[in-house]
Amino acid sequence: MSASANLAMTHLVPLAKDLDENKVTPGVLGFIVFAVMALAVWALMKSMNRHMGKVDFAEPETAPSGTPAQGSAGK
Repeated sequence: MSASANLAMTHLVPLAKDLDENKVTPGVLGFIVFAVMALAVWALMKSMNRHMGKVDFAEPETAPSGTPAQGSAGK
């Protein structure tokens, strides 16, 4: 281990011992972040469903020789 990593570990270990593992919770900030992410996913799914409803899946018909039909000649 490098000297700087060793020095950092010696300073951070006493701070970690002060925390009680049974009292550490995500709290209100964790709930707010989770709720915002859930609302964002819901909005994206709603938008995707709206856009997918506009998609036309019908393929244009082709002439028997493999050339496009008359209606799609200029596209």
